[in-house]
Amino acid sequence: MLIHPWDAPRDDAEWQLWLGAHDFGQLAVNGPPGEPPYVQPLHFAYDAGRGEVLTHLARPNPLWADLEARPEVLLSVVDDYVFVPGPWQAPPDTPPEHGVPTSFYTAVQLRCLAHVVDDPEAKAELLNRQLSRFQREGVSAPTAVGEEPFGRMLSGIRGLRLDVTGVRAKFKYASHKPEEVQDQIAAGLATRNTPGDAAAREHQLRRRGTWPPQR
Repeated sequence: MLIHPWDAPRDDAEWQLWLGAHDFGQLAVNGPPGEPPYVQPLHFAYDAGRGEVLTHLARPNPLWADLEARPEVLLSVVDDYVFVPGPWQAPPDTPPEHGVPTSFYTAVQLRCLAHVVDDPEAKAELLNRQLSRFQREGVSAPTAVGEEPFGRMLSGIRGLRLDVTGVRAKFKYASHKPEEVQDQIAAGLATRNTPGDAAAREHQLRRRGTWPPQR
């Protein structure tokens, strides 16, 4: 992923805050030699304090053998994306039809070392921690080994704990463009107001002045 200086996060807190509000991504696992990687969509829970990601998958999933052979994986999360029409990006002294269209988006890629969790007690703890990210306490019965309703299902899944070893993050929202162009884009997003436009506009307005760095 190409990250221009003006698209880079201001600090770790910026991407961590964003990732804390997003919990669905794609896990890329190396496939067998000569074969493409596995790309598994999944929900996950990111724990910034521990620097880890918690998730689980069905035991019949075909990626397990290759994941255990090569546990270095990549979790990719992309959201708050929109298409920006060319005229919105045209400088004031340029015909609108000469403007260059582009995409806005946020992307966070976590390089991780995967640890498979098979111990029933550890799996139950992992599931309870992960589900606490999505459901308020008391909505579902806790998972406990040997207890209904979920204890008997533990054998059908394997847990995954991903230790984060590296991060690449990108906030592509025209932070390097002149103010007049940024105003045009913000106005266009507000007027169009289709799904994703409000979130993209919020990022754009929030990051105004990111480039060049203020001294």
